[in-house]
Amino acid sequence: MKILGIESSCDETAAAVVEDGSILHSNVIVSQIDIHSHYGGVVPEVAARSHIEAINPVITEALEKANCTWDAIDAIAVTYAPGLIGSLLVGTLAARTLAILHNKPLYPIHHVEAHVYANFVTGTTEPNSTLAFPSKQPRFPMLALIVSGGHSQLVLFRNHGDYELLGQTQDDAVGEAYDKVAKIIGLPYPGGPSIAKAAALGDPRKYRFPKAKLQNPYDFSFSGLKTAVLRSVQAAVGKDYTFPSHELPALLDEVTRNNFAASFQQIANETLVDKAVKAFDDYQPASVVIAGGVAANQDLRKQLKGRLPINIEYAPMQLCTDNAAMIGTLGYYYAQKMAPADPYTLEVVPSLSMTKTAWNKQEA
Repeated sequence: MKILGIESSCDETAAAVVEDGSILHSNVIVSQIDIHSHYGGVVPEVAARSHIEAINPVITEALEKANCTWDAIDAIAVTYAPGLIGSLLVGTLAARTLAILHNKPLYPIHHVEAHVYANFVTGTTEPNSTLAFPSKQPRFPMLALIVSGGHSQLVLFRNHGDYELLGQTQDDAVGEAYDKVAKIIGLPYPGGPSIAKAAALGDPRKYRFPKAKLQNPYDFSFSGLKTAVLRSVQAAVGKDYTFPSHELPALLDEVTRNNFAASFQQIANETLVDKAVKAFDDYQPASVVIAGGVAANQDLRKQLKGRLPINIEYAPMQLCTDNAAMIGTLGYYYAQKMAPADPYTLEVVPSLSMTKTAWNKQEA
């Protein structure tokens, strides 16, 4: 069963063709990072306009690279939640229109849930691919650590569509903290890759930052860590708490900047791994996966693998950030259990918990 996946929830326009929830035939992504880097973050109106320009060419290219005609496509899967409303509308309107024109079943996909399913892709037919896939799909019960710019969650999957949200961020997501700390110390957007690069040259023990203690041991909080970094940077350059954060980068030398990047990354990743290890000990899952943009962080992967007693296989780094391969993959599993959506009435939901998706009947 071949699924055309479409993703446009934030600042990547993407389309992919995935077969049977595991084999990738094509994966096309047009990123807007160069546009939004000038603003230090995503500008919703600019993102939506860029999606409009890119959506049709991206879908056409994905079909061509997969050597697929519309007759070979069995269904369409599209991100309808959560995300920026303007961005979501572009992708879903394109998917709805194509579903009607080509008489294809349409499956609405939750973006955060889909990140987990990047770990279910085990191979590709694309020639000369450099993607390093897991040797096999994860087994249930499966513990998923979902970490991105907008989400930090621990989720226990008992099966496809049967999962429990163990904990989530109570303020900033870890990816958001990466972006904000990068801005404080003068590193470019997006913060994840730039901090990782600087951290490789720094001392992760130079500065000691706190870990938040919360009532739910699986919940996260990164706002205090972000503030602790800000105060430490201000102190390091001889300024007090009233000194504007946007003026700090000019006062930092490269060595100090690298040390702050390394020390922040160390504690941020330790926090994530501490929670994941506790959940593993408490629930004894058969497999553990990490998902989302921050899952590409090599230090996080190293820390997690070093502290768990089971082997972990990671999704290719290119499938950790937003892409349509994960949408098409999850779409296949939706198609096994659910009726398709009505393309005439499907609406986007910019804020939607994983516990409110169509096939998960839990209360949030």
